Amino acid sequence: MRLDKLLANMGYGSRSDVKKILKKGIVQIDETIAKNGKTQVNPKEQEVFVNGEKVEYKEYVYLMMNKPKGVISATEDPVQTSVVDLLEMEDQIFNPFPVGRLDKDTEGLLLLTNDGKLSHEILSPKKKVGKRYWAKIAGEVTKIDVQAFSEGIELDDGYITKPGQLTIVSSGPVSEIELTIMEGKFHQVKRMFRSVGKEVTELKRLQMGNLQLDNTLEPGEYRELTDNELHLLRN
Repeated sequence: MRLDKLLANMGYGSRSDVKKILKKGIVQIDETIAKNGKTQVNPKEQEVFVNGEKVEYKEYVYLMMNKPKGVISATEDPVQTSVVDLLEMEDQIFNPFPVGRLDKDTEGLLLLTNDGKLSHEILSPKKKVGKRYWAKIAGEVTKIDVQAFSEGIELDDGYITKPGQLTIVSSGPVSEIELTIMEGKFHQVKRMFRSVGKEVTELKRLQMGNLQLDNTLEPGEYRELTDNELHLLRN
């Protein structure tokens, strides 16, 4: 890739900023001073230094966020705050995007990456990647609901969902549940409960596939996935 693109991607500023750095003669490819931004460099085989400091190149970024309420799952929006707006500039430069969506009033586990292949595999219905949610429900959730969810729920548009695994945490006028589904239809969890006469009042995603939300992350906080978490996600 071009040297100026690599440096810009690694957070050394805009193309014009990088051009100024190159003019100073403080950029090296291996042992050679490089002043031309068009110079081709293979970051997997060559080392790049700026002012004697090695540039740690990475192509992809994998971020786990505890998405807060009131923020939309999008890369940008002219009016509303998006999840990408919550990222530090050093992570924004990789142009990450949310893998799937959480409603504006839903919180919990959200993966952001610029790895399109991994995103496709996670979201592909053929892969059957389960998504586990915790929810607070207005209404008493019963064993009848558990059975209905295990057979698939007919939504308001006539679509019948794939079977979901519903677990009752507590039941009463206000119930708490956990639900694992393999799909991600628009407002699916809320619509499934609405179909059985109940309303979701709070919703939080806890898990995607084998990746679980880090409970130490406060709403709005995020961190990079560990190598082990990335391995779990890919498998």
